[in-house]
Amino acid sequence: MRISSGMIFDAGVSGINRNTSSLLHVQQQISANRRILTPSDDPVAAARALEVQQASDVVAQFKQNQSAATSALGLEEGQLASATDVLARARELAIQAGSTSLSTGQRKAISTELRSDFDQLLGIANATDGSGQRIFAGYMGSTTPFGGSVDNLIAGNEIVYQGDDGQRKLQVSPSRFIEVSDSGNDVFKRIRNGNGTFVTDYAGGNTGTGAITSGSITNPAAWNAATTKNVAIKFTVTGSVTTYDLVDTVSGNSLLTGGAAPASAASQRVFQSGQPIVLAAQGAEPAFDLGASVTVTGAPASGDSFSVAPSTSQSVFVTLANLIGALEAPTGTPGADAKYVSDIGFAVTNLDQASSNILRVRAQIGSRMNEIDSLGSLNDDLGLQYRQTLSNLQDLDYAKAISDLTHQQTSLQAAQQSFVKIAQLSLFNFL
Repeated sequence: MRISSGMIFDAGVSGINRNTSSLLHVQQQISANRRILTPSDDPVAAARALEVQQASDVVAQFKQNQSAATSALGLEEGQLASATDVLARARELAIQAGSTSLSTGQRKAISTELRSDFDQLLGIANATDGSGQRIFAGYMGSTTPFGGSVDNLIAGNEIVYQGDDGQRKLQVSPSRFIEVSDSGNDVFKRIRNGNGTFVTDYAGGNTGTGAITSGSITNPAAWNAATTKNVAIKFTVTGSVTTYDLVDTVSGNSLLTGGAAPASAASQRVFQSGQPIVLAAQGAEPAFDLGASVTVTGAPASGDSFSVAPSTSQSVFVTLANLIGALEAPTGTPGADAKYVSDIGFAVTNLDQASSNILRVRAQIGSRMNEIDSLGSLNDDLGLQYRQTLSNLQDLDYAKAISDLTHQQTSLQAAQQSFVKIAQLSLFNFL
C-alpha cells in the first residue's frame, strides 16, 4: 500500500481535530457541571432526565398554586375575622339595649352605631381580592354580590344576593382541587334563625307584658319524629289565674285535648312567669311530644299568643335590620315594651347563630389551609427527590472529568508532536 504525503497530512490533521474536539467536550462538561450536554452523550439518561424534569416542573407549578390558594384563603379568613368582630360588637350593643329603661336618645345612639356596623358588614360581604374579584360572589367574581340598605330591610324587603353558590378552586396536587372561596349565600344568608331548630315569635296584636325566649330542644329525636311542629301558645286570663293552650296552627286543634281549639279553661295548663312551657303531653293529655320547651316571662293578656315553628334561613343583614328596627320603634305601652324585649332577645339569638355560621366557614378555611401545608411538605419532599435524581443523571463527576481532561490534553499534545515528526519524513529532506 502506498502512503502519500497527502494521506499523512490528512490523517494527522484528523487526529488533532478529533482530540481537540474531545478535549473541548470535556472542558464544556466541566464548565456546565453537566455530564450530558446533548442527548447523544447518554440517550437513555437524557430521556430519563427529561421525564424527571417535567415531573419536577409540575411539582413547582403545584407549589405556586398552593401559594396562591393560601393567599386567597388568608384574605377570605381576614375578612371573616373582621365580620366576627362586627357581630361581637353588635351583640354587645344588643345586650346593652335589652333594658326597657333606656331613654329614646340612648336607643338612638345604639341604633346609629348598629347602622354603621351594618354598612361595615355589607362592605365585608362585597370585599374584593387583589385582582378585583368579589370574594363572596361565587363564580360571578365581577358582580357585586349584595345590595340593599337597612331601611329597605326594616320595611320588609330581603337583601338580594347577586352572586351564585359556586366555589372557585385551584389544583394543588395531581388529584386535589381545593376551594379558595365561599359563596355569600353560605356565609351571610343561609343561616338558621331562632335556636337553629325552631323559632319563636309573638302575635302582632299582643297587649300584655309577656315576652318569649328562643326556647331549647330537650329531646332531638322527639322533635324529628313529631308530625306537628307549628304550635301556638294561646293565653287566657280568668281573674287572677292565667292559663294557656297549645294549639296546632295547621289543623287548629288543641294539643292538650286532641279536639278543636280552644280547650276549656279546665283543660288548659296554668301559666307561671319564667317557668318552662313544655311542648309535650302531661298527665291525662293526648300523646304528643315535640321534645322542646320555651319560656315566657311577664304577664300575657287574655288573647295573647306566641308561636313555635321550624327554623328557616335568615340573613345576618335581616338580623341586624330587625335589631335596629326594634331600637327605633316606639315604646311606652306594656305591649310595645314586651315586643321590644322579645325582639332584642331574638336578635341576640340570631346574632349568635350568624357568628356560629361564620366560625364554621372559618374552621373550613383553616382545614383547607392545613391541607395545603401538608401538601406543601409533600411537594418539598418530591422536589428534593427529583433534584437528587436529576443530579445522579446529569451532574458531572469532577474527579473523572479532570482525569479525562488531562488524558485528552496528553493525547492532543502527542498527536501534535507526532504530526510534527511525521511531517518531516520527506525525501526532499535528504536531497
